[in-house]
Amino acid sequence: MKPTLLARAFCAFVLLFTGPLAAAETMMVHDAYARSSTAASTSGAAFMMLMNHSGADDRLIGVSSDVAERVELHQHSEDANGVMRMGEIEGGVPIAADQVHMFQRGGDHLMFLGLKRPLVQDDVITVTLEFEKAGAVEIEILVDQERQPGQEGMQHDATKHGTMDHSSHGKMSN
Repeated sequence: MKPTLLARAFCAFVLLFTGPLAAAETMMVHDAYARSSTAASTSGAAFMMLMNHSGADDRLIGVSSDVAERVELHQHSEDANGVMRMGEIEGGVPIAADQVHMFQRGGDHLMFLGLKRPLVQDDVITVTLEFEKAGAVEIEILVDQERQPGQEGMQHDATKHGTMDHSSHGKMSN
C-alpha cells in the first residue's frame, strides 16, 4: 500500500472510532506525548501524529507553551559525513489536505527550550499550535517519561485536546 493510501486508511479508521466529530473540517492530533532528557533538564521534546482533515493545505508555523521559554519545530537530519544533527525547521511544516505528518523520535518533533519546570510523569502540559490557515489551536499533551522508541501509536488516556476530551484520539478545535 502506498504511504498516502496507508495514511488515508488510518485516518478513516480513527474517524470510525471517534464518532461524528466534524473531523472533515478539523486538524486532529493522535498519541501526543512529551518527555525531557532528565528531571533537571532545561529542554524536552513532544511527539504526535498530526492529521489534516480541514479540506485545505495548511502549514504549522509555530508552537508555544507556558512550560518553556520557547518551543521550536525541530528535525533530525544526517549531514554529508553521516553525522546526525538536530535543528529548527525554517518556514514551518506543510501538512497537505487529508494527509498525516508524524512528529517522532529521530525525525520532526516539538522542542521545548528553557523549561520553566520539570516535565513530570503523567503531567499534562498545554501547547498552542499556530497554523497559517487554522490559526492558534490549543492542545494538551501527556508527559510520558517511560515511553521507549518504537512505542508510537500507544494510547494515552484522559488527554484533553482543545475543548473536547478524548481517551485516545484528540480533536483540536479552533
